[in-house]
Amino acid sequence: MGEFIEAEVYTQLARVGKALANPVRLRLLDLLENGETDVEGLVTASGVGLKNTSAQLQQLRAANLVSTRRQGTRIFYRLAGPEVSRLLGALQSCAEIRLADLRLAIDDLLGNADELKPVTVNELRAHIDDPRMLIVDVRSAGEYARGHVPGAVSLPAAELRQKIDSFPRDVEVIAYCQGPYCVLSPDLVRLLREHEIPARPLEGGITRWQREGGALETDQNSAGTAF
Repeated sequence: MGEFIEAEVYTQLARVGKALANPVRLRLLDLLENGETDVEGLVTASGVGLKNTSAQLQQLRAANLVSTRRQGTRIFYRLAGPEVSRLLGALQSCAEIRLADLRLAIDDLLGNADELKPVTVNELRAHIDDPRMLIVDVRSAGEYARGHVPGAVSLPAAELRQKIDSFPRDVEVIAYCQGPYCVLSPDLVRLLREHEIPARPLEGGITRWQREGGALETDQNSAGTAF
């Protein structure tokens, strides 16, 4: 039997599948959901070596999943378009439904999500101006500056324990970090609850917020940027 006539179409589709079939590349794409950055920024955020990071970025660029721009000697990377973010979201959602091993891995990483009672994007959007809610961004100060949930205050994870006594007791803390598999905000929520401070994480982090149409605020137009 000869090759099916649509072979070239499926060959091109397979380029995207091949580009996604690598855990490092998936991690880099998740990080680029936070916005444009250079190789060094991705190395720091991912913990992956410079040589491997550069090689994987070239594979993503070859499949047109990331775009670049040059500024002097530095090259900055970003997602090639919003459709890439939607593809990642669909892939993650499908995999979490179909793969029991993935669900177990997520539970091992993040703990029991039901215990934390995460806030959905729609819930947060509906109550974002509620004075009884304190939104806390636990990513780095640089990530916060590039874009954060409107009204959020910055409290990098490294400073959590030193500032635990500064948290007000008359509000509910909504904490978020980078994406659906980030451990920082669940850890903060557990720490706050140990100190009898009501807290919940944002489901899916700032990645889910952006994928569902949430606006971002930068430090240039933010009323308050530090906790």
